[in-house]
Amino acid sequence: MIKQVLITLNYLHNRKIVHRDIKPDNILIESMPTDKHPDDPWQIKVVDFGTAMRFKKGSKITQTFGTSYYVAPEVLDGNYNEKCDIWSAGVVLYMMLSGRPPFTGADD
Repeated sequence: MIKQVLITLNYLHNRKIVHRDIKPDNILIESMPTDKHPDDPWQIKVVDFGTAMRFKKGSKITQTFGTSYYVAPEVLDGNYNEKCDIWSAGVVLYMMLSGRPPFTGADD
């Protein structure tokens, strides 16, 4: 599933689009393997492009968007690029494997 998310992010980034809110709520399962077809791969869709934007290669983005658990530290600093989506995908993977967020705290 994460491979498909990363392929999607590569597609978007090559077209100069940054999603800025990659999280489990925005990754939908369209279909999954069944007993009848166990070798069929998971099919996922990345959704909710409400915070997505076009970017210029080499320039920094300053607007702060995202969801607390998944947002890259650079986004909070207001100095980031499209790679913030990769950080968020890594957090999603961590949560899929461990069942908990990688960082904890009393507040956001």
